[in-house]
Amino acid sequence: MTAVVNTAPGLASRLVNGILAIKPLANLAKHQARQMMIKRAEKMGVFWTKEVQKLQARDWTTDLAKIENPHLSYPDYYLTSFHAYETGNLSWQAAFEVESAAYAVHAKIWQDAPVQGDAKLRQSYHDIVKSRIPNQPQDILDLGCSVGMSTLALQELYPQAKITGLDLSPYFLAVAEYRSQQRQAQINWVHAPAESTGLPDTSFDFVSIFLVCHELPQSATRQIFAEARRLLRPGGHLAIMDMNPQSEIYKQMPPYILTLLKSTEPYLDQYFALDIEQTLVDAGFQTPTITRNSPRHRTVIAQVRD
Repeated sequence: MTAVVNTAPGLASRLVNGILAIKPLANLAKHQARQMMIKRAEKMGVFWTKEVQKLQARDWTTDLAKIENPHLSYPDYYLTSFHAYETGNLSWQAAFEVESAAYAVHAKIWQDAPVQGDAKLRQSYHDIVKSRIPNQPQDILDLGCSVGMSTLALQELYPQAKITGLDLSPYFLAVAEYRSQQRQAQINWVHAPAESTGLPDTSFDFVSIFLVCHELPQSATRQIFAEARRLLRPGGHLAIMDMNPQSEIYKQMPPYILTLLKSTEPYLDQYFALDIEQTLVDAGFQTPTITRNSPRHRTVIAQVRD
């Protein structure tokens, strides 16, 4: 087990939180963070602007109606600003920019492979999953699947499996469905909260949570882990790939960059303070393995406890 983490923010974090509490300064920080990402993407050959324009040109009315659950109630934590979008993930703009943003953000993970940063990050996760989970899962759930990048990658990893992608944003899921149609991929997309999916008990061998937990308050993370435990069959596995709070990169991050990062990630302090090992054990899993899979990410894998 890891030692209990001190949940009180340090002086630097308190100063950053104070800055972000001033709305004009927070908006400026978000704008600068967004512009940095766009410039990085365009510079490395990811044509952010053109790709967004291409997606905007489609009529998404039918796609949205097909995927959206009109009776869904959004949890309060989700109805906030994420990633420099005032309406968070509940907008077409956010959905249209996810892929380009991922390429831009992950471009700097490895200095020797900027353009391949996103693909290399996903591959590093999959390599650990393959090594830690010897049996090929037949039913896979991708919780917080966004626009389906992680889901489609899992399908390539396990082409024989039945795969479900679940997310809270119907806009993200509409884009995910479109991408799966382009690839002729048979994926079941579900519009529901990850902490209360409505899916049957013990219906999956493997649940994956890719770059989601850092966007959650601790209360939601605990509920989602408990839901994953309910959904997994005996012997099933939960895998989590996310930011590594123990990375020296975050510990040494300059205050200005930290301000930009926190302006787009409202629950980052809670995530960094979470004792993920104990939280998983409390949810009904065996003590997990934690493996560093990039200079700033980790993969956590936990098996269902009998």
